[in-house]
Amino acid sequence: MGDRWHIEVDRSVCIGSGMCVGQAPTVFELDSARQSHARAEVAAAGEQLLAAAENCPVEAITLTLADSGEPVFPPED
Repeated sequence: MGDRWHIEVDRSVCIGSGMCVGQAPTVFELDSARQSHARAEVAAAGEQLLAAAENCPVEAITLTLADSGEPVFPPED
């Protein structure tokens, strides 16, 4: 069984660019206010999900390992 990531979108920072939806449409969607949110709090780890977080223009997406809370993105320095 692969890693699962907890997904958090800081809606106070999100500008609704839709980059996350373009990168990972099965994970993210925009609501009627054009704010991003994850379709589920936890999803399978994967390149598309990581790319969505990395390409968010305002860094509103945080990914952590679901079982330990260890940061995935942004990485700890």
